[in-house]
Amino acid sequence: MAKLIYSMITSLDGYAEAAEGDLGTGAEVPEVHTFINDLFRPVGTYLYGRRMYETMVYWETAHTLPDRPPHILQYARDWQAAEKIVYSTTLESVSSEKTRIERTFDPDAVRKLKAEADHDLTVDGPNLAAQAIAAGLVDEYHLFITTSVVGGGKRFFPDGVRLDLELVEERAFDSGLIYARYRTR
Repeated sequence: MAKLIYSMITSLDGYAEAAEGDLGTGAEVPEVHTFINDLFRPVGTYLYGRRMYETMVYWETAHTLPDRPPHILQYARDWQAAEKIVYSTTLESVSSEKTRIERTFDPDAVRKLKAEADHDLTVDGPNLAAQAIAAGLVDEYHLFITTSVVGGGKRFFPDGVRLDLELVEERAFDSGLIYARYRTR
C-alpha cells in the first residue's frame, strides 16, 4: 500500500500560508531544491486543491524557459511524470498532462487509490490536507520549516485535530531551513 504524504513549507510558528507576504522560504537554494527533488521523485500522484494546482502547474512548462538550472529541469520532469488530481468545484479545465478534476474530496476513493497505487501520493495545500487529516488518511508529514515567524495565516495543521507523531528524519540546511519528517503512530 502506498503512503499519503502531506508536505509544505511552513513558518517557524506553523503557518503554511502567511496572512501577509511570504514565508521567507529558503527553499529556492539549489541544495534544498535538489533534496526536495530526490525526496519526491518516487511520488506517483499529487492531490491538489485548485489554488495549489494553479501554483504548481508552472512545472508543466518550466523546462521550456531559457537558462533553467539542472535541479529545476529535473523537478519539472518528475512533476510531469506524475499523475495529478485537482479537487475543485470551480475549475473548468486543466492545462497539464496526466491531470484530472474531481469535484469533491472522497476519503473512500483516496483510500482505494492508496491501496492500489504502486507509488506514494502527496496531498498538497492546507485546506485539502485538513480534509485528508480529518479522515485519517495521512501517513507522513514532511515539514520544511523556515526561519520566519509570520504571526498569522493558514496553519499547516488544522485546528481541532490531535495527532501523535513519531520523528523519523530531520535535516538542517545552511539557509536555516529545517526539514522534519514525521510518521503517524
